[in-house]
Amino acid sequence: MENQEVMVVYKWTAKEGNSEELKAIYREVESQMKSNEPGALKVECYFDETSSTLIVMDLFADAGAVGFHLGTTAAGHFENLLKIAIPGEFLFCGEVPEEMKQAATAMGLNATFAPKIFGFDRA
Repeated sequence: MENQEVMVVYKWTAKEGNSEELKAIYREVESQMKSNEPGALKVECYFDETSSTLIVMDLFADAGAVGFHLGTTAAGHFENLLKIAIPGEFLFCGEVPEEMKQAATAMGLNATFAPKIFGFDRA
């Protein structure tokens, strides 16, 4: 069985004076994903103080789990995030169905969709 995991890597750059609020929103996002999204396998957040940029890596069990996240947790925070931060590129790594690509694009995400072509996992 081919691995159906989808990794999404993206960034938000906080508008002037909003770095702590951006981090706080993502602490809430992480908590909601952990509690309510069994298909969310891993969430990692990194913050560059110099540029006020939050970099997020989400790992989902499959594209359905990504869709569930976009329609629930992400949808619930997106409007507030846009008020305090500027979205960067969203990299969807893995197999993503066409309707999900269209939904991400409709949200205004600068999205790139790249199916896996090779790699290895020591686990």
